[in-house]
Amino acid sequence: DGILFIYLFILFLQNTLHSKTFWISRYAVDGLRNRCAHTITQSDPWWRVDLLNEYQVKKVAITNRDFPAGSQRINGAVIRVGNFPDDTYRNPICAVISTIPSGATANFSCSGIEGRYVIVHIPGDLKTLTLCEVEVYGHLIAPPTSGNWASRGTVIQSSTSADMFAEKAIDGNRGLQQLDTGCSSTLNQTNPWWRVDLAHIYKVSRVVVTNRNDCCPEQINGAEIRIGNSLENNGNNNPICAIIPAIPAGESFSYSCGGMEGRYVNLIIPGDMKTLTLCEVEVFGKGMLYLVLVLLHFYKIT
Repeated sequence: DGILFIYLFILFLQNTLHSKTFWISRYAVDGLRNRCAHTITQSDPWWRVDLLNEYQVKKVAITNRDFPAGSQRINGAVIRVGNFPDDTYRNPICAVISTIPSGATANFSCSGIEGRYVIVHIPGDLKTLTLCEVEVYGHLIAPPTSGNWASRGTVIQSSTSADMFAEKAIDGNRGLQQLDTGCSSTLNQTNPWWRVDLAHIYKVSRVVVTNRNDCCPEQINGAEIRIGNSLENNGNNNPICAIIPAIPAGESFSYSCGGMEGRYVNLIIPGDMKTLTLCEVEVFGKGMLYLVLVLLHFYKIT
């Protein structure tokens, strides 16, 4: 249910290279539909993308070459999704491409096939595979231990009281025994805020906030949880998920965000002479791959 918007570029391997570098493999994932990856004429040409993690793939979009005399080369191409990079035929078939008009983009439903690799190949002899763009859409399959996305994020806050650094709000220590060892805190200031960068865009289902367990639990009252993709005003202009009326001392309260999409999760207390203390912030939501631009391997490039 979440959206993870990835633009990843990694080093790619190639079995052979040709002097015509216009046809290099990464052109199938560069966002430009007017230049293409292209194999030589051969038996069973193929192209493969490594998504780096396992995804539940919903659909694959393929853009054909805008060249009427050669557009039929894509006919019969097979799209596969799976976990076997070196054994193409072990990966389940998503779709078989009957035809795509010259210069057109066609969508192929993969119905949630799970896999790390997406492969496009054309079975048979004397075949040429040309791909002008490949787009992959689906959900990231999160490992069981990775439900709290905040724990792997990077954090910052508007100011820091003593050694109560922003990182202490995502360290797994709820600070119930000793405040300064497990909680973050700003100074007393106007509009204090704290922000976690999740590194990718997620569709956030809920945020859990743990309040301090000492003198001043009421300091959290009125705090806003905001989620979005903008860093305008340090991220504090993003849409509101929830406003915290109160959290009892030492308690953890969960706030539903209804699948709000965003890379940044902020907590801010509007007003003067405010202090924001957070003993733990947890962010939950299932990541989703929106568009993958990751290239691992392309075979026999001309």
